[in-house]
Amino acid sequence: MPFPDAASDPDLQALATGHPERTDAFWMPFTANRQFKKTPRLLASAEGMYYRSVDGREILDGTGGLWCVNAGHANPRIVQAIQQQAATLDFAPTFQMGHPLPFILAERLAAIAPDPLKHVFFTNSGSESVDTALKIALAYHRARGEGQRTRLIGREKGYHGVGFGGISVGGMVNNRKFFGAMLPGVDHLRHTLDLQRNAFSRGLPQHGAELAEDLERLVQLHDASTIAAVIIEPISGSAGVVLPPEGYLKRIREICDKHGILLIFDEVITGFGRVGKAFAAQRFGVTPDLISTAKGLTNGAVPMGAVFASKAIHDAFMHGPEGAIELFHGYTYSGHPLACAAALATLDVYESEGLFEKAIELGPYWEQAIHSLKGLPNVVDIRNFGLVGAVELAARPEGVGQRGYEVFNRCYFEQNLMVRCTGDVIAMSPPLILNKEHIDRIFDRLAATIRATA
Repeated sequence: MPFPDAASDPDLQALATGHPERTDAFWMPFTANRQFKKTPRLLASAEGMYYRSVDGREILDGTGGLWCVNAGHANPRIVQAIQQQAATLDFAPTFQMGHPLPFILAERLAAIAPDPLKHVFFTNSGSESVDTALKIALAYHRARGEGQRTRLIGREKGYHGVGFGGISVGGMVNNRKFFGAMLPGVDHLRHTLDLQRNAFSRGLPQHGAELAEDLERLVQLHDASTIAAVIIEPISGSAGVVLPPEGYLKRIREICDKHGILLIFDEVITGFGRVGKAFAAQRFGVTPDLISTAKGLTNGAVPMGAVFASKAIHDAFMHGPEGAIELFHGYTYSGHPLACAAALATLDVYESEGLFEKAIELGPYWEQAIHSLKGLPNVVDIRNFGLVGAVELAARPEGVGQRGYEVFNRCYFEQNLMVRCTGDVIAMSPPLILNKEHIDRIFDRLAATIRATA
């Protein structure tokens, strides 16, 4: 793996040691900036299952970057596609113009999407995909003469990106409390995390399907005629891998159908093989009306998102004068040539290497490995499905998240392992190219860190 060496590069040396004059300008996202810049965790290059740190260590990637590098790092097919596209067509507008790639890509995506979600609207991120899906839902009801359906229903502990729509329907308090009153007309279902009844479940928890009836309660409170859509993550990632109880998603779908409410699945994390099918909707056998995606769409190599819409939703807009714009929404970079090239190559890799099936093939081994951590000090729950996993640790008396952060930090510096921490939950979502040996290394290193952390 070629990489710059901090020992011989004074610029990297200054960054790696947290020199304030070199680290101050970058205001880092979702980061305790002052804490990070004292002891930076800096990655210089990546290949396959590993990052290389600026000090030359190989860091085993237990999180697929940020839930996005499903096909492994620096895949040659994806790299070459981006390079060739940059030299061929760097940018082309898609407002009243076009270029071939988004049409080709949309057709490829429609082929792997669940019926009848066969229309694709391109965005640049998961946050944009969520806000796009919400806007489509609202505009759909207006287009069909039910413009009074303006209310949106999210869920506690839900994460739907950082746009105002996403944080309004989201249910993570720190993402909401600093930014005012949010969008009006939003309500939330209760979350499904229940450690008392479901701790250490293997796969989907058995208890909690009745929580879907919360939607009926909100229908009674607001009246169905005012509700446009419900948005749910099939698996909540940022909240610490919160799984749907058996039968929960099916019941949500039934209630939405009963009352004419659109169902949106936020599959920014679960899309593109994470749970063993192209989409969690297929693995769980529940088809929504809209799916928001990003991350694994391009293997994280170029920012891109996509919203999948059913034929009924798409066709509701295709009325009126032929020259009229049907949906007043879009982004400068919707269907960007480099992103499309990366996505097409990524789909080729997924198919040729059979990566969508890896979460089913390796799922039992992953499950056995992660549950081997039961009984370690301070472990209060373990959750898994497909190639997603979480180990929840008991909070320290002095504050939530401190033990989780220490485990995360020590994994990186002492065990050469990258994991995610959200509060006191250690979350994992490795590249789908992993094998059993990688799984053993991930959990051996995590176990050693948990044992060493008081």
